[in-house]
Amino acid sequence: MTPLDELQALADPVKAAEMAAYHKAPRAYLGVGVPQIEELTDRWRAELTLEERVALAAALWRTDIHEARVAAAKLLTQARIRPDQAAWELIVSWVPDFDGWALADHASIAGQKRLVADPSRLDTAEAWVTSPHMWTRRAALVMTLPWTKQNFPKAQDLAVRSRVLGWCAALAEDRDWFIQKAVAWWVRDLSKHDAKAAREFLAAHGEKLKPFARKEAARHLAPAE
Repeated sequence: MTPLDELQALADPVKAAEMAAYHKAPRAYLGVGVPQIEELTDRWRAELTLEERVALAAALWRTDIHEARVAAAKLLTQARIRPDQAAWELIVSWVPDFDGWALADHASIAGQKRLVADPSRLDTAEAWVTSPHMWTRRAALVMTLPWTKQNFPKAQDLAVRSRVLGWCAALAEDRDWFIQKAVAWWVRDLSKHDAKAAREFLAAHGEKLKPFARKEAARHLAPAE
């Protein structure tokens, strides 16, 4: 069987209908859970060369089947891929297709690995901040989340944090709910590792955020003394 055949063999029409109603994006759904998809992609990753894996990920994404697109992202979600330029370029090509949080997040996690591997690619992500496509703007923040999580960041990591906080400041005035949530997510996660930077951001830009986002961003911050 082809990889797509393997996915389709696991289809559950009842779950597929439930997923279509939940995700709402107009595409085919098979009703296959993420753990089942990961079992397949783990095996495919072991069996295929890197070139074959990138080609398969591209083909699965083109089907516009929800689970096939999840599988495409999972195939490229790996810290070490060498060389990885083809994988990065493929992930970037998917960004304009994002139309819901689930697929956007699966693909963005793959993108996170490639950005960490080569932070010069942040120039590409920075251009997304002013995109007219909301999901592209959001991807700039979701793909840079690894820089919120370091307890002992190096100087270059602190520079990235400062840079992305600048993007957050620009997007704080964006009224879209998903963008507000993404800014809050970035600052909230940062607050667990650098409370001072999160406080300073909220002091300078918190009033631009909608109340729910401001509250979410500060969720892990102790009340100021």
